Amino acid sequence: MQIATTGVVLHQVKVGEADQILTLLTPDLGIVSASAKGSLRLKNKLFSASGLFCYSEFTLTSGRSHYFVDSAQVKKVFYGVAETVEGMSLATYMAEIAIELAPAPPEADAQLRLLLNSLYMIGTKKLPLRQLKTIYELRAMSMAGYQPNLLACAECGRYDGGEFYLDPVEGYLLCEACADKARHIPNLDTAALYALRHICLAEDRKLFSFTLAPASLKDLSRVSEQYLLAHLEHGLKSLDFLKTVLE
Repeated sequence: MQIATTGVVLHQVKVGEADQILTLLTPDLGIVSASAKGSLRLKNKLFSASGLFCYSEFTLTSGRSHYFVDSAQVKKVFYGVAETVEGMSLATYMAEIAIELAPAPPEADAQLRLLLNSLYMIGTKKLPLRQLKTIYELRAMSMAGYQPNLLACAECGRYDGGEFYLDPVEGYLLCEACADKARHIPNLDTAALYALRHICLAEDRKLFSFTLAPASLKDLSRVSEQYLLAHLEHGLKSLDFLKTVLE
C-alpha cells in the first residue's frame, strides 16, 4: 500500500554504494525509517529530496519492518543551515532530540513545525544559536509532555521578583527564599524566568520573538540543557560535539 506524506530528513545511513536508509519526521506517521534505493546517485530521482534536513513530499510503500521511498519531491531546502559548522551541529542536535522523543500523531505535526521553523531560523542568522538551541529544547520537551511547572514557586506561590530556581529533575520553581531554605542556588534571573515562560507557553508565531542578555541566556541555556538530559535520562552524541563549536 502506498502512502503519501511530507517529512524532513533527520538522519541518513549509507547502504552499499548508492542506497540510503532515511529517518524521517512526518506529521501523520511520526518517526519512520525508509529505504531510498539509488538516492546517492546524482541523477537519481530521489537525490535532491533525500538530502539531510530537506523537507520533501514522499510516496512510501510499507514493508515488514520499515518503509520504501517510491518517489520524492523537494518542498524546502534549508541552505543556510549548512553554511557553518555551528549551524549544522545545532541542526543535527535538534534532529537527534526529535528522534529520541519519537512523537506520534497528532503531536508529530506540531514537532515537525517546530523543527522546520527552527531550521529556518538557523539559516536566517537573526538569533544567537544558543538561543535557538534553548528554544528548541524547552519547546520540544513541553510538546512531548515534559513541560515544567512554571506558574509560581512550588512552596510559597510567589510568581516573580528576584531570582528563581528551576529543579531540572522535578520541574518545579522555587523563589530565592524558598530555594535557600531547600539549599538550592537560584539558576534563573528575572529575564531568564520570563524567557522560560515565553518559550513554553507562547503561541507558535511569537515563539522566537524575544531578546535576552548574554548572561541571562547563558543561565537559561544551562538550565534547559540540564532539564532535557534529566528527562531523556542519557546523553546525546550530537550535544557533545555541539559544545565544542558553540560559543
